[in-house]
Amino acid sequence: MTVGAIPVLDGEGPLWLQIRRALALAILDGRWPAGTQVPPEQRLTEHYATSRMTVHKAIRSLASEGLVERRPKLGTLVTPRATERPVFEIWDAADAVHRAGGHYGYRLIDATTLPAGAPGHGELGVADETPVLRLLALHLADGRPFQLEERLVNVEAAPRIARQPLEKVSPGQWLLANVPWTEARHSVTARGADAMVAGHLDLPLGEACLVVERRTWNGAVPVTLGRFWYPGGDHSLEGRFRPSW
Repeated sequence: MTVGAIPVLDGEGPLWLQIRRALALAILDGRWPAGTQVPPEQRLTEHYATSRMTVHKAIRSLASEGLVERRPKLGTLVTPRATERPVFEIWDAADAVHRAGGHYGYRLIDATTLPAGAPGHGELGVADETPVLRLLALHLADGRPFQLEERLVNVEAAPRIARQPLEKVSPGQWLLANVPWTEARHSVTARGADAMVAGHLDLPLGEACLVVERRTWNGAVPVTLGRFWYPGGDHSLEGRFRPSW
């Protein structure tokens, strides 16, 4: 099955992320069902008036998330599991905001390299001498706090991240496009907002929040630990499943 119209871009952020988001939304909202052949990279390059490298980066990102797969002689196809994503698989905040019809915003609050023994360094499960980057970022929907992201990154697993302008591209988006992972683990809890979280999310102290933690590894090497805080009154998690038989 081949697609008809190629989705339009939303004009927000780097071009490769706009392309990734446009294609992902077409898959997630059912316009491109399983088995659909994604337009060839050359066609997308011409349609979006960009470079082949930019399009390839967007497609590679979709493949790493399991939305598409490359098949010899058949091209790039939407996978059957693309619309059967479990409840614990959390999408990029920008994708979530755009799927809800909102305007996405992002602000990097802090980026600090943690020395051995510093609070939080041991959470990632790396050796004491391993450099760890601690990041704090705020994601916005229509100008209001949507998600507070706390993240630890193993710099040895993602050495280029220390040189990236993360004021423009969120840590999660950059990692998704540039660093492979082979295993992920999620947990979902409810917690009260402490002073730091309450201040950034504009909530009363102790307000209930939905907290999602995601750890990823590349083989046996920890890559990142992300802790994502959502105002509890505005968010819920929903999953759709089908039996495997």
